[in-house]
Amino acid sequence: MRSDSPGPRVLLRRMRELMAEPLEPQVRLDEIVRQIAANMLAEVCSLYVLRADGILELYATEGLNPGSVHLAQLRLGEGLVGTIAATARALNLNDAQKHPAFTYLPETGEEIYNSFLGVPILRTGRTLGVLVVQNKTKRAYRDDESEALETVGMVIAEMIAAGGLEGLSRPGVVLDLSRPVMIEGAALADGIGVGRVVLHEPRVVVTNLFNEDVEREITRLEKALSSLRISIEDMLERRDIAGEGEHRAVLEAYRMFANDRGWVRKLEEAVRNGLTAEASVEKVQSDMRARMMHMADPYLRERLHDFDDLANRLLRQIMGHSIDPFDGDDSFDAIVVCRSMGAAELLDYRRERIRGLVLEEGAPTSHVVIVARALGIPVVGQAKGVVSLAEKGDAIIVDGEEGAVHLRPPSDIESVFNERLQFRAKRQERYRELRDLPAETRDSERIKLLVNAGLLVDLPQLADAGADGIGLFRTELQFMVASAMPKTSEQERLYAAVLDAAGEKPVTFRTLDVGGDKVLPYLHQSPEENPALGYRALRLALDKPGLMRTQLRALLRAAGGRELSVMFPMVTDIDELRQARDLISREFKQQTRFGHVMPRRLKLGAMIEVPSMLYQLDELMALVDFVSIGSNDLFQFFCAVDRGNTQIAGRFDDLSPPFFKALRDILRAGERNAVSVTLCGELASRPLSAMALIGLGFRSISMTTSAIGPVKSMILELDAGHLAQELDSFLEDRFRMGTLREFLTTYAETHNIPV
Repeated sequence: MRSDSPGPRVLLRRMRELMAEPLEPQVRLDEIVRQIAANMLAEVCSLYVLRADGILELYATEGLNPGSVHLAQLRLGEGLVGTIAATARALNLNDAQKHPAFTYLPETGEEIYNSFLGVPILRTGRTLGVLVVQNKTKRAYRDDESEALETVGMVIAEMIAAGGLEGLSRPGVVLDLSRPVMIEGAALADGIGVGRVVLHEPRVVVTNLFNEDVEREITRLEKALSSLRISIEDMLERRDIAGEGEHRAVLEAYRMFANDRGWVRKLEEAVRNGLTAEASVEKVQSDMRARMMHMADPYLRERLHDFDDLANRLLRQIMGHSIDPFDGDDSFDAIVVCRSMGAAELLDYRRERIRGLVLEEGAPTSHVVIVARALGIPVVGQAKGVVSLAEKGDAIIVDGEEGAVHLRPPSDIESVFNERLQFRAKRQERYRELRDLPAETRDSERIKLLVNAGLLVDLPQLADAGADGIGLFRTELQFMVASAMPKTSEQERLYAAVLDAAGEKPVTFRTLDVGGDKVLPYLHQSPEENPALGYRALRLALDKPGLMRTQLRALLRAAGGRELSVMFPMVTDIDELRQARDLISREFKQQTRFGHVMPRRLKLGAMIEVPSMLYQLDELMALVDFVSIGSNDLFQFFCAVDRGNTQIAGRFDDLSPPFFKALRDILRAGERNAVSVTLCGELASRPLSAMALIGLGFRSISMTTSAIGPVKSMILELDAGHLAQELDSFLEDRFRMGTLREFLTTYAETHNIPV
């Protein structure tokens, strides 16, 4: 700041006094720009506000033509002001008219001014407007002048967020903060959710912006930073990562940020310029977020998440906030919005309140997605930027069918989705009417419809859906939502509760399938380049026999006097299966020796998920009572396609003749060896592909609970024998026209089969 200007602290003090006065909004804005111009010895100060239609409108000015207020407009990216808004970067020019982006607005009369300093008005990284000062003389503005202007912009951003500028422009103009936004993401769990935003880690709203005592605020900041560093060190030393909902690598990044002198220096400078400790964190966080969001380097953009979480933690340390996402308000349906979330954290929410989940990250195999799917919560992932765009309480729609999020939707969009919800409700009512009917085709083929489960919350839906049993109980979910290895007694209680809830219906337990993308924080594993192909499932369990025997012991005890079906995942070689059978045999003998009641019948099975098993089918069948095809992994490995890679995941269709011929080979091997074959996975959960599986010869399939109704509705209209003939002809036709999906779709339409 030049020596003859009052300085940033004086400007902030005047801003504080001005905000406390009972003024009309336009009068307050006019006085703000006048005070800025006087303080910075500028001949012009102008405020542009970003509207929902992408137009920057002049809301106040000191020095330009006052008649241009609410008339002068620039598109986002147009001119110097539009460039600042689009990039979220300040511009400091000593000859503005020579800049290639300069645009002359004749109504303002600004052509006589050369020096130009413009800063974005930011809130949580979003640009809400632009603040500009200008002078006739050619000069470069100093860094402290730019800092002062940015700080005032922060005050104006809070005015905009609080609705303080609504109604100043012509009727119908909506500011950017409330504009509708549609974000395309990935559909991770089916369903539609309509409600209001609940931020999983809600941003702390900073209302006390200006400090009265610099040293006191510096002390508050230092104390909070010290507490933050200690908490991070404690988490790292205890390895208590799951309880905090963070991964160890993220904590290491937090530690780096928390001790970064450059970051701390920026915080201290903001305090010395007149902000409170919490306002300094808010300002520096917003500045850094805006800059990093426009970086091309994806690694640096990812680091933004780490920084954001750290800054939010620091804000809560300073202000002593605990997190209650509902703030005691039980009056609305909640859509949880977050960057990422642990499975246990989702279970902390009351299920009856949650209508949907939106993740900036997330994949179909993410732990939280698996749990959400089990709870029947629609999920959209890969919704980039949704956390910064959303405000708590915003209206929001989650479309888990199309993978879209509608934030602050207009009334016509709301009407469309309300109609879709009503249609889904009527369809679900129709499915409920089918609940007690057997799943039998028109030619009297009985199909077993089983469900995939993994939590106690899944079990009431077993009867509600009219399922024939549990074809896959994922035992690893208990391990994933726990902060420490579940004890034998805890596992035994869960397995007994599952068997009790199922009653006479069969239950198949899959032994622990962890590793790969299912990382347990308390089970040390080295990083892998290809985790899906690496140290996971049965491979890991056989190397840790103590872990596996503990689980087998719990299963055997829980099923005392009852039938127990256990299957082993990711079998790659027959010898692995022999080792697994030996472990359970030894455990059975030992538990019998100690007087424990054992299952009256023990059935052992294997999952076929690895293509190598296609060439060991008869040897495999000789060692098991049943097999289950894990269609998700088998297809992924069969076609060498990473389902989590969005660039190629949609390129390959699991309804493909080569893959279906492989499935047919497994069925034929089962018939030769009198071994039952079932299939669990996404294929069974979609009516069209379930129809294809029945045509191929499957009479037992396992799926998500919500798929039982649609699949049963399809079965009741299907002639399985006729489809089998047509499908076999199609698969054997070397000169076939069209894809298998097209063939199946045409068949369903021709025969009025609901898919």
